[in-house]
Amino acid sequence: MADPRLVPSQAPRVVIVGAGPAGIRAAETFVQAGLRPVVVDEGQVSGGQIYRRQPAMFRRSYATLYGLEADRAKAVHASFDRLAGQIDYHPDTLAWNVRDGVLHIAEGGLAKTLPFDALVLATGATDRLLPIKGWTLPGCYSLGAAQIALKAQACAIGRRVVFLGTGPLLYLVSYQYAKAGVDVAAVLDTSSANGQMLALGYMASRPAVLAKGLYYRALLMARRVAVHGGVTPLQIEGGEGVAAVRFRVGGGEQSIACDAVGMGFHLRSETQLADLAHCDFVFDADLGQWRPQADQDGRASVAGIYLAGDGARILGADAAEISGRLAALAALKDLGRPVAEAELADLRRRQQTMGTFRRGLAKAFPWPADLAKSVADDVLICRCEAITAGELRQAATGKGAPELNRAKALTRVGMGRCQGRFCGSAAAEILADTRDETLAAVGRLRGQAPVKPLSMALMREGGS
Repeated sequence: MADPRLVPSQAPRVVIVGAGPAGIRAAETFVQAGLRPVVVDEGQVSGGQIYRRQPAMFRRSYATLYGLEADRAKAVHASFDRLAGQIDYHPDTLAWNVRDGVLHIAEGGLAKTLPFDALVLATGATDRLLPIKGWTLPGCYSLGAAQIALKAQACAIGRRVVFLGTGPLLYLVSYQYAKAGVDVAAVLDTSSANGQMLALGYMASRPAVLAKGLYYRALLMARRVAVHGGVTPLQIEGGEGVAAVRFRVGGGEQSIACDAVGMGFHLRSETQLADLAHCDFVFDADLGQWRPQADQDGRASVAGIYLAGDGARILGADAAEISGRLAALAALKDLGRPVAEAELADLRRRQQTMGTFRRGLAKAFPWPADLAKSVADDVLICRCEAITAGELRQAATGKGAPELNRAKALTRVGMGRCQGRFCGSAAAEILADTRDETLAAVGRLRGQAPVKPLSMALMREGGS
């Protein structure tokens, strides 16, 4: 029988979306099996968000750029670099639709199509945001944007920065800024210290990761950064830009002067492509959000679609590497290629440990649903379409919107450039609370193509 590597027409067409930890390990696995996968990457270089590479002209060391994650970042980058010539890599390329076994991409001003036999979606996650009075002021950034500024542009979002939110990323980014010499005015965590202590049993399942989190806190304390838990944010104050953050803690109000705010309340999976591929979704009660349904190896409900990394389930970068390899092995098995069952069993076992840790994080750093429900009527929920919380509540009561997509049609909430990435979580909480329904009952914003804006100048490959 002919070697499939020598007969391209007989080789399965394998496409991977995303070149972060999950996508890189998936690509590596396919190459080891003798296939030549196509890797579509929205970034200009591989690494994803967590291991985002610095521009070519920068010369910062791995230790400076990634801190405690330096060795892992270097290993992931090296793995991808070794794949050169063995994959078809498409950087700076947007995957904007999936339909009938074809991935639609925009690359170099051209609209192209990539038919596939197996599609691995390693699309990652973005910040989950909570509307706060003043959050649209210049100087307000997501935690992810604050990281991009530091890693890719070697600059800070401000001279004196307050970091506000909850979850491990809050402390990681605060640590990175403090380590870089930025004046971190305060870290304001909406989660309580008691809740975090009660979740230690779960998080002890991964002692090395827990130790890193404790180290980040210790460094902040050593630098005399004020860290407040159990915070209720009241307002980001300012005129032409951020001037202060006002909040309530321990029964009293405080205000901290700053010129920038980094915000993030956990992460939300990027699921639009899975939605457009007609994958089934399930409601994740631990995190209070929807995610695409997948089996333990990453198989989605639609044949030929595989999910990996934070785009499937938010477990962190090292778990993303495991899930990327699992998804690729599942695809190979379904394509009739030999797969070592012992390796599958080992990867599944390691993934299960990650799941235990994830449950601990959900308990330690809960999404502040009550804060989202109580947002004042005059606060903007949807920045793209300038829709306030009051307008959304009016759609629920005066116009009878029973679920999120009907509210979208009536108010345009979630209909703008970000397609609900910024406003979707809070909008669902407000709608459910106003209608006295469960969060699961009001549903989720359905994905629409293109998942991100396309240029009007985009040309179809081979035509106009």
